[in-house]
Amino acid sequence: MSLFAKAKAHPRAGLILLAFIAFVALGLPDGLLGVGWPSIRAGFGLPLDAIGMLLTAGVVGYMTSSFLSGTLLARVGVGRMLAGSCFLTGAALIGYTVVPEWWMMVALGVFVGLGAGAIDAGLNTYIAANFGERIMQWLHACWGIGITMGPIIMTIGLTAFDTWRFGYRVVGIFQLVLAAGFALTVSMWAQKPAAEGAEPAKRLTDYKTPLGQTLLRPRVWLSVLLFILYVGAETSLGTWTFTLLTESRGVATALAGFFAGSYWATFTVGRIVAGMFANQVGVNKLVLGGVAGALLGAVLLVWNPFELANVLAVAIIGVSIAPIFPAMISGTSARVGEQHAANTIGMQMTATGLGAAVVPSLMGVLARQTSLEVIPVVLVAMYAALAGCYVIAMRPRRAALRAEQAA
Repeated sequence: MSLFAKAKAHPRAGLILLAFIAFVALGLPDGLLGVGWPSIRAGFGLPLDAIGMLLTAGVVGYMTSSFLSGTLLARVGVGRMLAGSCFLTGAALIGYTVVPEWWMMVALGVFVGLGAGAIDAGLNTYIAANFGERIMQWLHACWGIGITMGPIIMTIGLTAFDTWRFGYRVVGIFQLVLAAGFALTVSMWAQKPAAEGAEPAKRLTDYKTPLGQTLLRPRVWLSVLLFILYVGAETSLGTWTFTLLTESRGVATALAGFFAGSYWATFTVGRIVAGMFANQVGVNKLVLGGVAGALLGAVLLVWNPFELANVLAVAIIGVSIAPIFPAMISGTSARVGEQHAANTIGMQMTATGLGAAVVPSLMGVLARQTSLEVIPVVLVAMYAALAGCYVIAMRPRRAALRAEQAA
């Protein structure tokens, strides 16, 4: 039996597999740029900090499409949006490899971001609407696999073919193949899974709530703040760990690289393990337990009693924060209500772009004005704020639900 035939026979399993592959593909470009940048800037004759132009272009596109994803889902459906977004991303990545001027590559970066934002928000909304917390955790573990594979693919291109373009062509073609997969399964994405003989329940993707109504709800903005805090802290540690260890704490370069690498390794493993227990533990315990572990790791990083405490602290934070993001996505409807969940998930994805771009930059400014040692202190404050905001975000929603049920 062919893979396509198996997917038709077991549509839910086939769609989950396709979603997992798409999230691997979503992480791949994030892992390409860091390794490929020296060759890219040498080829275009660019200064070191020109990378900010490409990153900004991607964030602008990502934030735009993710913010509007709820509206797009209501108009065109999940399958069509995913097919179009993968095609756009793949075409733009391949475009990187053929344009003769740097400004053209930056312009294409907007389209890469547009496609990535729609894929991210669309799949998160679909999984939250149709599957449990276990699948959500494993979905996001696939992103970790992708961002780990990206540097390997780029390294192969640089060493075996002496060009950075190889990496982007491989990932771009992969995205185009995914677009075909989503296009062939459009009708399957529109199906409503339900128990045999039962009326299908209304899903998050079935609501067509105007975005304007969602924007008026304070809980929605509190939910957005959660993602700014979480992603800002996650990205900041990943960005600044190596610099903190080498320039402030005198750790050898090779050892610091190992310490920094342990962060993403434990992060990915943490999501895989969390998926095994997510349905039994529940969203709230995953989030609050993860924040508690992250606080412990951040305090250890501030204390720094001995050199190996650094790797222990970074590893603790990595494995602790791993389940937080997917758990908060799954709990969106509990915070804001099902009718606003699709729009809110899109806004939360927008917040991830904002947090990833702004918070690490602000930490860099603060570190320059004071010391690199301020970074773990700020992390402690951010995880404490995340815990407080999450508790506040959940309590009013429970009261509102009771009021709605009484009415």
